[in-house]
Amino acid sequence: MKPALLILPLALIATVPHAAQTRARVGIVDVQQVVAALPGSAAYLSLTKRVDADIQRKQASLQGLVAKANSSRSPADIQAAQRAQRDFLSTQQSHQQRLNTEFKPLAGRINTTVANVAKASGFTVVLDRRVAAQSNLVVFANTATTDLTPAVLRAIKK
Repeated sequence: MKPALLILPLALIATVPHAAQTRARVGIVDVQQVVAALPGSAAYLSLTKRVDADIQRKQASLQGLVAKANSSRSPADIQAAQRAQRDFLSTQQSHQQRLNTEFKPLAGRINTTVANVAKASGFTVVLDRRVAAQSNLVVFANTATTDLTPAVLRAIKK
């Protein structure tokens, strides 16, 4: 029984160097910057600006109606705010569908290019900079060694 207790720790120690050799490299790409530089993205970028402007207008209108309904407590104002909220959500969903449809062919080209650059550079995982920052997924990244955006921009323009 005692020899088995000695062999187990030795077996665990022997596997540690192998585990350390399989480190994952995580990279970051500024997808918005890549989209802006991508040939053929003008229609998508134009649509994005129009959608953002429309959403901001409708959101400001909705906030005004909600503030009015909250202060007056009038059934008519409350109904108007509820209608505006339903309209806002419907418009938001419609715009998101249009954006997704317009972005789909661009996403395929971007994803393929990012994957090729990442593989060539030895990265195993690549994150969108904006999504990682908004979700607090990445707390710190040394951009000098993790930012693949310049390499992706060079590759996408070829």
